[in-house]
Amino acid sequence: MNIEKLKNLYQNTSKHSNYQILPNCLKPFIDTNDLVINSRFETERLDFLKSQIDFTGKKVVDIGGNTGYFTFQFIEEGAKEVDYIEGNKEHSEFVKFAAEDLNLNINVYNNYLNFDNHSEFSTDADIVLLFNVIHHLGDDFGDQSISMEQAKVLMANSINYFHGKTDTLILQMGFCWKGNRNLLLFENGTKEEMIDFVKKATNGKWNIQAIGVAEVQDGATVFNLLNDENVKRIDTLGEFRNRPIFILKSI
Repeated sequence: MNIEKLKNLYQNTSKHSNYQILPNCLKPFIDTNDLVINSRFETERLDFLKSQIDFTGKKVVDIGGNTGYFTFQFIEEGAKEVDYIEGNKEHSEFVKFAAEDLNLNINVYNNYLNFDNHSEFSTDADIVLLFNVIHHLGDDFGDQSISMEQAKVLMANSINYFHGKTDTLILQMGFCWKGNRNLLLFENGTKEEMIDFVKKATNGKWNIQAIGVAEVQDGATVFNLLNDENVKRIDTLGEFRNRPIFILKSI
């Protein structure tokens, strides 16, 4: 394994660099003290997914997979195969080289998915992970000249693009369009507004099986099922931890 090459690819500077911790399979080879890592609570989100979904023997697709934390961890959790789709070249190469060196059943696709009928997408996926991608529509991918309201319509369409292509869709999205804190997708920036948006967007196509919400318990972040208390916006958690995780089942 070319450790220096992997470290250089991981630390490539871009808007979405260093967003994920290293997966377990790479920790024996790469010293995390040599890396700058800005975790987005990957292990905590994965723990919630594992509490709700059995990945054993499943074909999984990871859209916007960044440096592949979830892709590699799904393999560790027993997934038979993962399709990793990522537009950033260096991130894709990082995952490709690591997967090849470890002989893991990961297919790497270096492209952005445009969520339309012209997109090439495997239709035999059991599970699709769509973590924090669609709020970048009109920025990282798609038409950059559209309005926010047009973008919200296309975001709803992007969720429903996977209907009929997978049984389970795992969704997380941001409150700010294009990651710009001055462009709120929902007027008050609340979880209730986002949940209402997803419910209306998915009506008749998806059932919401579970919604995970971040809480702090004994100083640690934990994602628990939605309830009347944790649905409230908690500003001290920051924007990212206020983003719910939706597990959708195709109707």
